[in-house]
Amino acid sequence: MAQSQPKSSPLSELCSALPSLPARLQQVGRFVAANDYDATTRSMRDLAAEAGADPAAFTRLAKALGYSGWDELRAALTEARRPAQAQPFSARTRAGRKGPHADISLVADKLEAEAAGLARISTSSVAEAAKALHAARRIWIAGFRSCRSVAELLNYQLRLFRSDEVQLVGGSGPEDLDLGAFQRGDAVVVIGFAPYSRASVLSARAAHDSGATLIAIADAITAPMAEGADHLLLYEAAASPGFFPSLTGAVAIAQSLAAVTFVLGGAKAKRRLEETEGRLAAMSQYVAEEG
Repeated sequence: MAQSQPKSSPLSELCSALPSLPARLQQVGRFVAANDYDATTRSMRDLAAEAGADPAAFTRLAKALGYSGWDELRAALTEARRPAQAQPFSARTRAGRKGPHADISLVADKLEAEAAGLARISTSSVAEAAKALHAARRIWIAGFRSCRSVAELLNYQLRLFRSDEVQLVGGSGPEDLDLGAFQRGDAVVVIGFAPYSRASVLSARAAHDSGATLIAIADAITAPMAEGADHLLLYEAAASPGFFPSLTGAVAIAQSLAAVTFVLGGAKAKRRLEETEGRLAAMSQYVAEEG
């Protein structure tokens, strides 16, 4: 009995099909192949504007490759970028680099990838999400496992000037109690990347069901914890070399959200921050600088 051949990646399919495509679709296909991350995170209209093409050309390209439309091709490209679920971290490892400066080369490659990922973050999307945080009656922040550190950072910075209105999901007890407290008028920030924690998906669904504003900080538009989000803030997690996906973009988004929310808070936010600073000084929380 013949063994079935493994399915090729969508990028391989695209590159193989390029010579047989009409000239206009070849141009769009080459753009997608050279910008596969952007193809998974940006709208078809944005991609078309940058490629100098008609948005419908992306749909025609997808159908020429055997997909039902652009959304199906984009989902396939997104899925291809994810590590295998059974080995989400060890599957990212590569053969050891050779040479006397292999370690320095890896650091340089990682820093270059991190910088490139930061440049792809949508500043306008972050600013719009910050407006939603500013308008919210209460802010809930959900991040689990490795994303807990990002959630705690955002929680800390927001509480410096909104201490009574910001809470970390699961910070003071079982997270299911917090999920039941979400209400319309609240904003819920959920942070995640593949493989997605079950708790992050449950938090997002609870936010959606309650009518709260859902802000997802995720690595892909198809992330299950981003389904139904009012604001989707995408960051690059998979492209950076190393055994573990990158959280650099998520941290940058979290700090940007806090910074813009503070500015939107105006004089009230400044006064509350000064009160917090005064309390910290009175409690001698920091080491006095010498000089």
